[in-house]
Amino acid sequence: MNLIFVTLSDINNISYRGIYTDLMRKFRDEGHQVYIVSAAERRTGVKTMLMNVDGAYILKVHALNIQKANIMEKGVGTLFLGNQYVRAIKKYLTDVHFELILYSTPPITLTNVVEYLKKKNPQAISYLLLKDIFPQNAVDIGLFGKHSLFNWWFRRKEVALYKVSDYIGSTSPAHAEFVKKHNPYYPEERIELAPNSIELTNFHYEDGQEKNEKYYIRKKYNLPSDVPIFIYGGNLGKPQGIDYLIKCLDANKNRKDCFFVVVGNGTEYSKLNNWYNEKLNHDNNLNVKLMKRLPKENYDLLVRCCDVGLIFLDHRFTIPNYPSRLLSYMEYKMPVICATDMSTDIGVIAEENGYGFWCESVKPEDFTALVDKILKADRKAMGERGYEFLKENYTVQNTYDAIIQHLP
Repeated sequence: MNLIFVTLSDINNISYRGIYTDLMRKFRDEGHQVYIVSAAERRTGVKTMLMNVDGAYILKVHALNIQKANIMEKGVGTLFLGNQYVRAIKKYLTDVHFELILYSTPPITLTNVVEYLKKKNPQAISYLLLKDIFPQNAVDIGLFGKHSLFNWWFRRKEVALYKVSDYIGSTSPAHAEFVKKHNPYYPEERIELAPNSIELTNFHYEDGQEKNEKYYIRKKYNLPSDVPIFIYGGNLGKPQGIDYLIKCLDANKNRKDCFFVVVGNGTEYSKLNNWYNEKLNHDNNLNVKLMKRLPKENYDLLVRCCDVGLIFLDHRFTIPNYPSRLLSYMEYKMPVICATDMSTDIGVIAEENGYGFWCESVKPEDFTALVDKILKADRKAMGERGYEFLKENYTVQNTYDAIIQHLP
């Protein structure tokens, strides 16, 4: 079977780890021919071209900067992207026929790409891997108003994308229920779970190796070796509620019984960095370290040497986000603290299955109480439960099975 995956993500090969590359490897390893259409943003200097890498064809499409770009270029780039993708597909893949059309959000402006592919491949199944629910997520955090022209226009685009999709894969039960409730025109039976998922590694420590690695990695990044380390890794933007994150760090900045590491980048990084530099200059007992985004391999090594994973989401969200960074924490058998809005079920699922604690991201003292609680808990047992839940629910086999069942 030939499948095409259309994504905003910058994919140059499918050998490195990630929720999309892991899934593409799974399809390849099951004997399917994989084609990926991926953006090459202006900042990379890459021109439109077709590559054959790791047993997959990757069509890189030159585009404006869309991710981590100023709002004007991001908006214009998002609007143009669909037409740019269609032109590139017509030029490079015109003779290829597809049985499966996969695509993910963001963005929601690829409807014309899917329509073109379905017209050319009328028997193909179109499957949306729905991650962000836009534009409602933007309305929730005040990027534009509920009754604004922007919201009206983008909502029309969202509806059009859903209508052209034969199936919608949601990231969690609450996520699926939200889509059903707010899109009654779409058949409920075609909305299903296709969660963020990863390919598990066969990694394991030899005797004494874990202790040595933790010592080396912590020394490399100048982290303490004698206290539990809490880590947040990922995007540092408005959706993460950075103001609340700063309040939580500030409330716990002088604790002697733990240490906090924040790793990532994003539109709100400078705000966090300003707080961090100010504290560094005036506080000799600061137990926080802020680091720029690391390559995936280095980040995974760092996570393995920490003890508790952190999830932050802005408390204003009415849509149920389910951040994929949770998967790294679970894979390395770390319990989690989720400080989020009331809509997502990420914290509820963690608590119900015994691998984490949850609080609403409003009062810093609620977060502090969970820090106290998890320091007293059996973190090793919680981490093991998280790993088992990951194996049962969040591997690429789960997502692959959800998708492939719809093909003849």
